[in-house]
Amino acid sequence: MIRAIALDDEPPALRVLTHFCQQVDFIDLQQTFTRTDEAQQHITQSEVDLLFLDINMPFISGTDFYRAISAAEGTPPMVIFTTAYAEYAVEGFELNALDYLLKPFTFERFLQAVTKANDYSNWQQRSKPADDYLYIRADYTIYKIAYADILLIEGLDDYLKVHLASTNHPIVARLTMKAILEKLSDDQFIRVHRSFIVPFKRIEGIRNKTIRLADRDVPIGASYEAALLNRFRS
Repeated sequence: MIRAIALDDEPPALRVLTHFCQQVDFIDLQQTFTRTDEAQQHITQSEVDLLFLDINMPFISGTDFYRAISAAEGTPPMVIFTTAYAEYAVEGFELNALDYLLKPFTFERFLQAVTKANDYSNWQQRSKPADDYLYIRADYTIYKIAYADILLIEGLDDYLKVHLASTNHPIVARLTMKAILEKLSDDQFIRVHRSFIVPFKRIEGIRNKTIRLADRDVPIGASYEAALLNRFRS
């Protein structure tokens, strides 16, 4: 069951979402909000898997609100943006939203969006360290990545770049280093710098606080050096 909340400054829009959620057996709409401060407090104090979020709201936009909770929570809830303004679609895309519902939307379109959320939630449950795959969402797509295919994970401010052996085109996702470490197996991956996570088996050599990795040099951060060297001794 997906635990959801909805935030919209227009009560009629919340009534539509409530009605639609009542018709879907895997969505538990726990509460609706018209104020961002109340919604943020609920997210801080309770487990929330999915956020239905209006964009054009007074005082703070839905996109800025999602940026704020992403920074505060580390691993924010999934988000489906709901808005009457199509021009916000690109910004929703950049925030790695699961979907973007343009008001007024039909139940069929709503069901399509929440089915994506359910699929992603199920894949997250399967994406445990014992599994052979990492599941991350980017560009409105859920990617299934084999651990063995990962060359390097690079942190870029609020984004991550996952470099793969099978393609020259990395996957770029809005995710923190802390959040992705929770998805990775400690036996297979190690953080060597505040901006780099590497597969241990792909390390070709270490010299002068630099790792040689698949024809690329990766720096070793001072606070990560001891843990890395201990891995070689174990």
